Amino acid sequence: IEAQLRASTRTLELRAASDPVCMRLMTVPGVGPITALTYTMSIEDPRRFARGEDVGAYAGLVPRRSQSGERDTQGHISKAGDPMLRRALYEAANIILSRVRQPFALQHWGRKMAEAKGPKRARVAVARKLAILLHSLWLNETEFRWV
Repeated sequence: IEAQLRASTRTLELRAASDPVCMRLMTVPGVGPITALTYTMSIEDPRRFARGEDVGAYAGLVPRRSQSGERDTQGHISKAGDPMLRRALYEAANIILSRVRQPFALQHWGRKMAEAKGPKRARVAVARKLAILLHSLWLNETEFRWV
């Protein structure tokens, strides 16, 4: 089983390395080959989203709303959309908040959110912002800058 896992991992890494979009997305800390491939395969064409915020909604990382008359409540995340994309972004957000050593703005923002609202909400919020960041990098054809 370990040999098969190594072979699968190597195949994924080679596939991601051969795709210029995936290579660009992997410049973001916490985004590896699995996240980059999942993102590109789920989104397919970044121009189909008018705004970057729509990608977070597509992944189901926005609050669920229940509106009727005067009542307007926000619940947990909607979980609408691609569950594999949502999981990959959530895991990347977890890596950003816990393992990335070099500080950057998204990590700092997420850690402040974790102090204020709790770690789970912070991971979801960072995942949503990460989806927006990846969309922007893909559309603008730029790499991540640490500054």
